Amino acid sequence: MIVIGEKINCVVPVVKKAVEQRDKRMIRELAQRQVEAGAHYLDVCAGSETENETEIILWMMDVVQNVVDTPLCIDSKNVRVIEEVIQYAKRPGIINSVSCKDENCDAVFALIKETHWQIIVQTIQKNGVPEDPRCRFAIADAVYEKALKHGIAPDRLHIDPIVAAVSKDHHSLRKFMQTADAIKTSYPAVKITAAISNISLGMPLRKKLNQHFYALASYIGLDSAILDPCDGGMRTSILTMDALLSRS
Repeated sequence: MIVIGEKINCVVPVVKKAVEQRDKRMIRELAQRQVEAGAHYLDVCAGSETENETEIILWMMDVVQNVVDTPLCIDSKNVRVIEEVIQYAKRPGIINSVSCKDENCDAVFALIKETHWQIIVQTIQKNGVPEDPRCRFAIADAVYEKALKHGIAPDRLHIDPIVAAVSKDHHSLRKFMQTADAIKTSYPAVKITAAISNISLGMPLRKKLNQHFYALASYIGLDSAILDPCDGGMRTSILTMDALLSRS
């Protein structure tokens, strides 16, 4: 399983405060703890910041890359921000994320086509996330074709079938699973990814829900996951599913 550590994200209030105060110590500790817990990539995200997003991400990158060698997952919807910061990454990582709802998908594909960077693409269209898994698969199919046209190999694609909070959609897991299964059946080299904690938003026992969702998603072919690697229960789920599915 490719583990993308989720904790360096300004959506989290304590992280946002640390970034505002330019608290390098806290960001360094978050980076080190996630790597020690098994993260293969570290997500860096300025959250809802727009005016100074480039500055924030560059600061995060500098702090993280000075303490660990783990590649980064650059988390931004703004292709101009991605273009600006990607050149300061010491190693190729993952772009998180784009969708087919605007021109960003083609722009980012063009930006990374001659590199070893990977990319997360969400199954979202202009009017949002389709309810029907068949529509989500159609988006994934279009993404696959776009990637080929830009010379992006399928194994550099992480497609996110989108899991909504079960508190808002009781059929969220079923829709995710059906979409993921269809993508894996048609394009086995493409990686399936998910932001694991999205499933439990607004619910009690969030960690337990996340762990069970991770296990179910692993069984149907999850390849990478944005999650909290420092959660002991989640680490147990990862190791357990790797053993049960004979994955190294």
